[in-house]
Amino acid sequence: MANETEPKSTNPSGEMYATGKRKTAIARVWLKPGSGRIIVNQKPFEEFFDRVSSQMIIMQPMELINIKDSYDVKATVKGGGKSGQAEALRHGISRALSQINPEYRSVLKRVGFITRDSRAKERKKYGQRGARARFQFSKR
Repeated sequence: MANETEPKSTNPSGEMYATGKRKTAIARVWLKPGSGRIIVNQKPFEEFFDRVSSQMIIMQPMELINIKDSYDVKATVKGGGKSGQAEALRHGISRALSQINPEYRSVLKRVGFITRDSRAKERKKYGQRGARARFQFSKR
């Protein structure tokens, strides 16, 4: 029987795959042992995410576990805006890390990085001005 501590969804090179989601953004994340480089849509993540706050959001799971320079991240993000994409990437990195080592899961779960934040914009309904807003009522 194979080694049961071997993580799931790895290929022979030791890469780990996970998907992260937030609002309408989807991040496909590949994690492999390396030097800590993060590539998003074939660009360094500092170039793709120009806001410092987005860069900090992406680094949170690896800084929390103190493995910032242990894994290379390669990701493709689609949909949503830059902020949603950054949070989707954080979600994907967290899920991949929890597959690599099950002990990471409890730490990441406690701070809420494993849980998918499913809040999204509510759709506008017909006959209304917005999702919840109504047209102004006129009695006369």
